[in-house]
Amino acid sequence: MSDVDVVVVGAGIAGLVTARTLAQAGRSVLVLEARDRVAGRTDHHVLASGDVIEMGGQWVGPTQTEILALIDELGLRTYPQHASGEALTVLKGAAGRPQREAAALLGRAGPAMRAVQAELEEMAATVSLSSPWRTPQAAEWDAMTMESWLAAHVSDPIVVDYWHGIVTGLFAAEAAEMSLLHFLFYLKSGGMLDMLAGIEGGAQERRVVGGSHLICERMAQDLGAAVRRSAPVHAIRADDAGVAVSYDGGVVSAERVVVAIPPTLAGRLRYQPPLPAMRDGLTQQVPMGSVIKFQVAYDRPFWREAGLSGEVFSMDDPVSVVLDNTPDGSDAGVLVGFFEGAHARMASRLSPPDRQALAVECLVRYFGPAAKGLVEYAEKDWTAEEYSRGCYGGRLGAGVWTQYGPALAEPVGRIHWAGAETADVWNGYMDGAARSGRRAAAEVLAALGVTTASI
Repeated sequence: MSDVDVVVVGAGIAGLVTARTLAQAGRSVLVLEARDRVAGRTDHHVLASGDVIEMGGQWVGPTQTEILALIDELGLRTYPQHASGEALTVLKGAAGRPQREAAALLGRAGPAMRAVQAELEEMAATVSLSSPWRTPQAAEWDAMTMESWLAAHVSDPIVVDYWHGIVTGLFAAEAAEMSLLHFLFYLKSGGMLDMLAGIEGGAQERRVVGGSHLICERMAQDLGAAVRRSAPVHAIRADDAGVAVSYDGGVVSAERVVVAIPPTLAGRLRYQPPLPAMRDGLTQQVPMGSVIKFQVAYDRPFWREAGLSGEVFSMDDPVSVVLDNTPDGSDAGVLVGFFEGAHARMASRLSPPDRQALAVECLVRYFGPAAKGLVEYAEKDWTAEEYSRGCYGGRLGAGVWTQYGPALAEPVGRIHWAGAETADVWNGYMDGAARSGRRAAAEVLAALGVTTASI
């Protein structure tokens, strides 16, 4: 007899939604989390002022219905991301304002940028979200990278730089590191570029009061002893009798297991029998993005006094994206910025003091000498996180969707997969993680002969 019905590996949003859904259906679960905390790629830091800031995923948007419903169910609230005031675009050494869209400030390049966006979105509209490899032009688009497509279709260097910045900002990776098909899939999955990159009406519209980590903490609290922290999983054995999951602390048996960690980390577990070649090959080819997220606190949001929103998009600096991240109700001012892609890899080799100096140097360039007067600096290098190894999510390089795509979410016998990378809607986001958890739980319940109509 099994110890529990289902073991869930990973206590991020995907894993906890899976466990919560199974528990609501009357099934016994055990969640094994490697870290000493829950919440996965959402995390927080408490400033000396007592303000809580988000060190991982934090924003939710109006079409992210799954995560918004979950936030409401858990008794949490959201508030608007600060966006009033003028934003800055930095292009080849020149900061300019006013602007709400980067293209609007770039003069002659603006129409070309919008034309490229229209062309890419027209292509993206044809992509199958459930089966990208079945898209009519999948073979052609998956055979090239986003970089090679730009090189073949865009001649204006300013427009190329703009799209490099967009790609890096969305994926924390470079345009040469992903297939064109993956970029198009991602565009459609998130509702196209204006939704993905936008604040008001976009994916960065709102924040969770107290921090997004509370989503997982509330779910874990409800699940109680069914969540076991500091319990890294090492091996999974699956046969006709069930599954046995080995972790720091012992072995637990179950009918099914849901692995709710990024594919590249799932591939580092030991499986008996070994995973099918298709699934194992997939896990070797979905690397995580490279990002270092930092927050700089000031005694007040001085940029607002200058009529600025705190939003920056730079095509010329190691810190390419900045936003006002002042917590709800705080008297202080907080700016959040990101080293992404190649810039993150460069910055990760610096000492923490040198990395802080580089971050502040960029902020001074954007906002003037007042940016030197910080009160506190905090950062999180997600590439150094043992149980994430990067953010924002995994990406598929050239040829991966068409060669390995079906293995991304397809169960292997009694082993099921969840995580933001497996979602077809809002792939890579908190909403996608929640959707994947619901999908994985439904798969498990169906395998266990449980109807999901009442869940």
